[in-house]
Amino acid sequence: MATNHRIYMDHAATSWPKSEAVLSAMTDFIRNCGSAAGRGGYRSAVEADRLISLVRRQLAAFIESPSSDCISFHSNGTAALNTAIYGLVGPGDHVVVSAAEHNSVLRPLHELAQRSGVRLSIVPVSVGGAVEVDHFLEAIEPETRLAVLTHASNVTGVMQPVAEIGKSLRSTQTALLCDAAQTFGSVPISVSELGVDLLAAPGHKCSGGPLGTALLYVSPELHEQIRPSVYGGTGSQSESLEMPLSMPQKLEPGNLNVPAICGWGVALTELGDLGTRQQHSLSLSRKLHEGLRGISSLSVHGSEGSLPIASVTMEGLDPADLAAILDSEFGVEARAGFHCAALIHEYLGTESKGTLRLSAGHGTQIAEVEMVIRAVSEVVEELGRS
Repeated sequence: MATNHRIYMDHAATSWPKSEAVLSAMTDFIRNCGSAAGRGGYRSAVEADRLISLVRRQLAAFIESPSSDCISFHSNGTAALNTAIYGLVGPGDHVVVSAAEHNSVLRPLHELAQRSGVRLSIVPVSVGGAVEVDHFLEAIEPETRLAVLTHASNVTGVMQPVAEIGKSLRSTQTALLCDAAQTFGSVPISVSELGVDLLAAPGHKCSGGPLGTALLYVSPELHEQIRPSVYGGTGSQSESLEMPLSMPQKLEPGNLNVPAICGWGVALTELGDLGTRQQHSLSLSRKLHEGLRGISSLSVHGSEGSLPIASVTMEGLDPADLAAILDSEFGVEARAGFHCAALIHEYLGTESKGTLRLSAGHGTQIAEVEMVIRAVSEVVEELGRS
């Protein structure tokens, strides 16, 4: 089944291709405006401000934020998560996370534990990568400052019980941070229904925006509490050595990536009805998991669900070698390794070599998933004959 056709199956890393409208919005801004936002009172600078405000309002509506002031822009999801963590967690604080978290959460917290004496409780997950609500809540102490839970695992695609945990934490002083990297733009998100105090998400994955974009939602109750973790010019109160006290300016030092944010705004407009997208994702997930589970010598970690992500391992072949064969022989582009998730593999039983992750996107066709399954099956058959 060797082919030169490119089958992109790494949407969990970043979506591809970006739409022509997204690319046009970016180049149009660069060619016809090009000014920095918040840095001048002339016409093109005012236009840059207007475009930033427009996308900020789009994002606020998208997650049902009470105000666009709750939305700050960041260079990527990692930067947004770091802004939340370093902005709220101080020396000696207690933080609860799950073993399903991305290194964008685990590494800054590990650094704080090493340097500042932050106490870190890590909640285990099931063999499928799911967090149990009771186990998570049992780790919460009366003085816990922050709890962090991914909306969905980037390794298995398994959705986590954020809303159930958020509901239980509403009457406590513990702030809940949700990493929505894998779900923003794929499933409906309401910060109030999830019960989260903070939510971080990149723009370049499910929502179809370009790299260099991300949001951090901060609930109004935390606007005064959250501290800047990066300091610099904001275009306002420039006569003062102090950072602005108001959101979102206090979290947005330096120039914003206006061209990329403009592209993201167009991508958000193109998303349309998420219900339709959800149905397509469910169909892709079902086809992917059912097909892969039907291949002997192949282990599928996790289960089908809202996201079309499947992590697999194969007897007798390292995930990296499987990825290389799929790429060179079949044009299937997938990621092998640990997927920047240091702890979950211990529970999946994949701590030695990681997994091969196959992740589809909104533009992926059922026929392409079928081609991927046939390709993996051929590799297994060939390995069995050798």
